[in-house]
Amino acid sequence: MRQEVVARRKWVTEQQFLNLLGASTLIPGPTSTELAIYLGYARAGRLGLVLAGGLFILPAMLLVLACAWAYVRYGTSPQVASVLYGIKPVIIAVIVQAIYGLLRTAVKHWRLGVVVLLAIALYLLGFNPLIPLFGLAFAVMVVENRARLGPRRGSPFAGHAVLAAPVVPIDPGALVPAAAGGVSLAVLFLTFLKIGATLYGSGYVLLAFLRDDFVRRLGWLTDRQLLDAIAVGQFTPGPVFTTATFIGYLTGGWTGAIVATAGIFLPSFVFVAIVYPLVPRLRASPWTAAALDGANAAALGLMAAVAWQLAVTSIVDPLTGILAVAAAVLLIRCQVNSAWLVLGGAAAGFAAKLAGG
Repeated sequence: MRQEVVARRKWVTEQQFLNLLGASTLIPGPTSTELAIYLGYARAGRLGLVLAGGLFILPAMLLVLACAWAYVRYGTSPQVASVLYGIKPVIIAVIVQAIYGLLRTAVKHWRLGVVVLLAIALYLLGFNPLIPLFGLAFAVMVVENRARLGPRRGSPFAGHAVLAAPVVPIDPGALVPAAAGGVSLAVLFLTFLKIGATLYGSGYVLLAFLRDDFVRRLGWLTDRQLLDAIAVGQFTPGPVFTTATFIGYLTGGWTGAIVATAGIFLPSFVFVAIVYPLVPRLRASPWTAAALDGANAAALGLMAAVAWQLAVTSIVDPLTGILAVAAAVLLIRCQVNSAWLVLGGAAAGFAAKLAGG
């Protein structure tokens, strides 16, 4: 994006680009998508906001939709099963690489390290991901700004922009129950709307929310299907959030895919439209900065917890163990493009199937 809109087209200056990138990390949702939306807004107002965001999402959505159709039609064939068998441990390695890369940035001091461990513990104890995400972010905000708190200062939030949890239902199914024996499109939309409106950090934090909602709470997916969905979202170009398209298709067909995609991306458009005029103030607020640090550390903990749980279902024998370790080493030490490793894992899984007869 920087090469295209700063260097080549000169639509924004370097500093404007950095300001918009910083603002993208301060609101829930996929950073890359929100940066595209911000740049569209800066270039052409509200129409640019809609066009830039929509056209950034559309190609990835169509690719994932095609993969979802093929998965439903051919996913149970031995050939496809062997390919997915080899891809899954590589995806675990990709998540491990993301955690490793973010650790140095997210854990700036020992208190944030404690936040990571607390987030892991809370998720493994069965708490909804929103509790460690927003609860720990709020705790860090208060602790880091405790010197600003005092009886004569009034409200600690006066005159400061702060992060606040958007008002969305924690359990959309409580409002619109799922249809008996099937999937409610309203629940599907509200669940992805909640995720899009509350998720901070890397796109891989999406794993924690998806597993909590679709595997544990609703029971619409298995761990295997969830990991397959993440694999497709990782392998195809575009934001990892298009995993929602895949899950929507699995649970509700073509309509479900559109509903899920709209639900998870809609909050990004709304947040950008609201926050764009406040970008300078958001970047300057110590309250917002501290809350973001806490949210990022908690998100890292959620990523680690879910990576562990999914590893149990995807690393099932010596070959998948070797694939996971080798991919992690190549990603972290040699910075090999993950798409090549996904292809390599697919080839290894297919070869193992042929060798085993």
